[in-house]
Amino acid sequence: MKKYRLPFHFLHQIEKRRWLLVVVLVATIHLFCQTLMLPYETILLSVLPGHDNTSYFTQTSSFTTLEHEIQEESFESEETLELGEVFTEESTDTSAQNQLENDRFVVGESRHELLSVDLSTNLPDTVSVNSSTFDKEVKPKIMEAKSGAGLQSQILPINEKYALFQSDDTKKMKCLMPPKSVMYNDQMNHLLIRHRKSSRAMRPRWSSPRDREILASKVQVTNAPSQITDQELYAPVFRNVSMFKRSYELMERTLKVYVYKEGEKPIFHQPILKGLYASEGWFMKLMEGNKRFVVKDPRKAHLFYMPFSARMLEHTLYVRNSHNRTNLRQFLKNYAEKIAAKYPFWNRTGGADHFLVACHDWAPYETRHHMEHSMKALCNADVTAGFKIGRDVSLPECYVRSARNPLRDLGGKPPSERHILAFYAGNIHGYLRKILLKYWNNKDPDMKILGPMPPGVASKMTYIEYMKSSKYCICPKGYEVNSPRVVEAIFYECVPVIISDNFVPPFFEVLNWDGFSVIIAEKDIPDLKNILMEISDERYRELQYGVRKVQRHFLWNVKPVKYDLFHMILHSIWYNRVFQIKPR
Repeated sequence: MKKYRLPFHFLHQIEKRRWLLVVVLVATIHLFCQTLMLPYETILLSVLPGHDNTSYFTQTSSFTTLEHEIQEESFESEETLELGEVFTEESTDTSAQNQLENDRFVVGESRHELLSVDLSTNLPDTVSVNSSTFDKEVKPKIMEAKSGAGLQSQILPINEKYALFQSDDTKKMKCLMPPKSVMYNDQMNHLLIRHRKSSRAMRPRWSSPRDREILASKVQVTNAPSQITDQELYAPVFRNVSMFKRSYELMERTLKVYVYKEGEKPIFHQPILKGLYASEGWFMKLMEGNKRFVVKDPRKAHLFYMPFSARMLEHTLYVRNSHNRTNLRQFLKNYAEKIAAKYPFWNRTGGADHFLVACHDWAPYETRHHMEHSMKALCNADVTAGFKIGRDVSLPECYVRSARNPLRDLGGKPPSERHILAFYAGNIHGYLRKILLKYWNNKDPDMKILGPMPPGVASKMTYIEYMKSSKYCICPKGYEVNSPRVVEAIFYECVPVIISDNFVPPFFEVLNWDGFSVIIAEKDIPDLKNILMEISDERYRELQYGVRKVQRHFLWNVKPVKYDLFHMILHSIWYNRVFQIKPR
């Protein structure tokens, strides 16, 4: 026995070393993979003491502010809340408000309403600016490295849309950068047609009577009889009014939705009915309370709704100053795995007949991979950030100021009384609005292009009056492609001028945006006035009439009515499923 002790002990030591090596290797691979998957470039840098990453800003909302968003009874008394992204909330606690401002952030995919980014205040210690990087004139400047490799880089002319800076430890801030690739409206149209012809949806693992009903509806929608005029709908604002009407009728007659009961408040089943993210809350409230479309038996459902709030997910789980949203995505991953384990429906289609509605900017990241095959109704409808034309739905971002009366102040002046050519006012988020103000702020009396307006009731009413008195309302992107001004313009019967490359306009699959809006490429901002002046008075009146006719499709009603915003969202989800479904 003794002669075997030494070899056994020796082998035992080798085995321990092997296990230690395996543990270290697995941990290294895990950190490396996590680094690649995080949207903030690296997890390691964020935990180093004294680290100052220029890609990071901090954001979170105070619990008090969120309570005002949730509690309907307090909505009517708040008269000084911000409108769109223009007005900031007044607070008697100055220190608390300053803390809120300091904790707001924009990283990669994020855009938040209270932060006005100044590039010169967010550079690392190794980079200095010869003079104000973005002054009132937004002039191009040179930045030089103080030490290190002596690296130099240049902010290119602003009309080329670039604001680049480099140093050894500097990351590009995506929110302040133009997109690397651009897809224009005509290209989006071609992509929609191509995806209509060739679905990318997963073929169901087994057949279902519900699939056959959807396929039968597809035949009827595709072969809808041509109609020149319609008593209820204004044809010029639709791609094909006959197909839309037939699809809508079939939705009312056929569609059944199962709403998952899983999930606890406040992330699930607790809608926010006020503010920038109200669209996801209003849909949740009206969908869960609907008796026409909702069924209790999931076997009877054509579609499955996952009723979570991306806004509440951020508020509840995001760790302040962490610059890390991995736990938010993991939470939704666990949720998807839970319903997949409990029900057979997710696994049957890979989630292709499941849908979510989310207006928060982080939703594309939070639902990536584990909900990749599901239909997503997103405000952040960016084709370069994973939005799938023909499957996903561009959700209108609606700033709701009163949950009890979401239609307050609706309407505007007739065309003959709109004496302002174009209007814009708001915070200077992202790179594009700096360009807009550089060319048009106080440069032309016909172009009422302003920066941030001061808080208060007077400014709010002035803002609304400008919207109601202008022919065109400029809707430039902020940190992300979406902006509440698009719906605001329609709300006040002002023709929206959308300036946001890669943005898929709401209800793109059914609406013809050329019938009631003007879409301008970001590179054409210097020619903005010429483009608007070239539109004849007759054409403007057609566009403005289109705005008034399409307005009903962008309104939230306390009790849903036919063709309103609730039904339009649900219809677009249904419509895309009709054209994406594959037979078994």
